[in-house]
Amino acid sequence: MLKIDPNTKATADDGIYGLPFTEKQSKIVFIPVPWDATTSYLAGTSKGPKALLQASEQMDLFDLDFNRPYEKGIFMQKISENIKSLNKKTRKEAEKIINASDGELKKDKKLQASLKNVNDASKVVNDFVYKECLRLLKAKKIPVVVGGDHSTPFGAIKAYAETYKDFGVLHIDAHSDTRNAYMGFEHSHASIMHNVMEKIPGVKKLIQVGIRDFCEEEYQYTKKNPKIFVHYDRHLQEKKMTGSNWADIAKNIIQELPENIYLSFDIDGLDPRFCPNTGTPVAGGLDYHEMIYLILEIVRSGKKLVGFDLVEVAPNSKNPSDEWDANVGMRLMYKMAGAALATSGKTKK
Repeated sequence: MLKIDPNTKATADDGIYGLPFTEKQSKIVFIPVPWDATTSYLAGTSKGPKALLQASEQMDLFDLDFNRPYEKGIFMQKISENIKSLNKKTRKEAEKIINASDGELKKDKKLQASLKNVNDASKVVNDFVYKECLRLLKAKKIPVVVGGDHSTPFGAIKAYAETYKDFGVLHIDAHSDTRNAYMGFEHSHASIMHNVMEKIPGVKKLIQVGIRDFCEEEYQYTKKNPKIFVHYDRHLQEKKMTGSNWADIAKNIIQELPENIYLSFDIDGLDPRFCPNTGTPVAGGLDYHEMIYLILEIVRSGKKLVGFDLVEVAPNSKNPSDEWDANVGMRLMYKMAGAALATSGKTKK
């Protein structure tokens, strides 16, 4: 085991959280995916992985709940220049679609060609993530997608669902993300959970928490699907206002999930004061410590957090020195890593 002094000042030049591990030495492997081509409101989440890496040097490694999770090895891969370049090119194509009306899209063959290019590029990203996660899972590691927008973990969820039985997704988000090919984008950030439920049969349950922005189509879709249960943010807040405590609420949420849990965490599921620069902030949401408690409840339940992702973190475009969103995000990543390591091996595949 590498000798690490957790009390010294870390530097991101050494690696995520200032750790010197290689991928081979690490149990947790972060896969940065700088992709936000189909973001429909504010772009910038493609810069999330770099921002999280830089902010991570402010993290003290000792953890009150898991002591020294870093000892099992935590590593972040280099940001793919191919994905980065593809995102920049595809974003230009996607903006043509975003700025056009439905009528224009139906009539304009150039716009239709642009839409096809965007959808094809999204499939390239999905394939990259899927193959990389499958490779790491076969090596008995825990691959973690670091977005990027919320379309990025689709390939990861597919790989995990093929690896684990009795598998469910815990989805933290302000948005339902169950639109069917939003604006024609087959793998939009607003469509990932629709795609997960329609295209990944290994997902036995989808539990959504913190949802507070959705269209009627999404409401009807989730209501009719017996595999989906939504804890709307307004209902959660009403429960707390009328006497329920978060401990009981969190326990009930985790009890609804199968033994093997994948946590897909869009940072805008939190109150916007913790992520003011995310692409689509919505008033309301979970408190930071409520999210921590929910993560710890997975450990207390005896179930297994097999994998997770963190998406939609964006730096402040007007003030590059503002690391607040990334500071919050990298701390939650470390806590989720601790929970995944703590539950590793508790349940059978």
